[in-house]
Amino acid sequence: MSGGAPGWAVVLRCGSMGSVNERVDMLAGLVSGGGVVVLSGAGLSTESGIPDYRGPSGAARRGAPMTYQVFTQDPLARRRYWARSHLGWSTIARAVPNAGHRAVARLQHAGLVDGVITQNVDGLHTEAGSGGVVELHGRLDEVVCLGCGAVGSRWELHRRLAEVNPGFEAHVAAVNPDGDVDLADAAVVGFRTVDCDRCGTGTLKPDVVFFGESVPAARVSRCFALVESARLLLVLGSSLTVMSGRRFVLRAARLGIPVAIVNQGATRGDAYAAVTVDAPLGRLLPALADRVGAVAVGGVGAGGATVVG
Repeated sequence: MSGGAPGWAVVLRCGSMGSVNERVDMLAGLVSGGGVVVLSGAGLSTESGIPDYRGPSGAARRGAPMTYQVFTQDPLARRRYWARSHLGWSTIARAVPNAGHRAVARLQHAGLVDGVITQNVDGLHTEAGSGGVVELHGRLDEVVCLGCGAVGSRWELHRRLAEVNPGFEAHVAAVNPDGDVDLADAAVVGFRTVDCDRCGTGTLKPDVVFFGESVPAARVSRCFALVESARLLLVLGSSLTVMSGRRFVLRAARLGIPVAIVNQGATRGDAYAAVTVDAPLGRLLPALADRVGAVAVGGVGAGGATVVG
């Protein structure tokens, strides 16, 4: 490793790309030209205390994740889901944006980032100050009625579930990125769910895309439009394992739009990238924002970044 490595571990993949500084310089040069569209994944939120599935801090899930088909067709499975999610929600709700989220907002406010697409359901990009975020898989802080289509607050549902399940508690071993927790079936016996309080009978579901459920076509089209108009696609904290996110990298590559990837660990998009950097996002992104002169959002610095204005 040459060039005077900065104070975090950066793993060089595809050694022909050069030293640490050369690679970060290349990334800064690409970003400084503007026209950047960010595609973020769970790895960006791990420093906010939300685990990812596959990265270094990922929490191993016990059993398969809930699918849309099981949730809608099996009342017992739905009760288990809501019991586990009821306990896990407080962890997700307490999470706050980290330095990486704030750095993305700085880059956007500096006019360098034209759009943010996130695979995350935690809402932290918006809370950090980014605008017009396309939440590909929805948001956990909202619930939707599968009967009448009404959208409501997850906090209100949390209150209602607590009201009909007084004293419900259990030991939680781990929280998954979707807010679900690992919980023994015996612990959910007797847990009561509630229906939509608007139509009175509709089944409530988190307003997120479950496995086996399609992302709304209009949302996908909006993401493709952002990517196709970009000068650079910047992937942050995603292994690109599933096609839901990887398709945007494939589209960019097909159109000759450069792709840059910052992630801890290899990704399934590395072969299409002009530059890849393996580093903690909460430390690299503020330094990147400093290097390209991005103005801090709300007068708050991020991870030692210089506050401007």
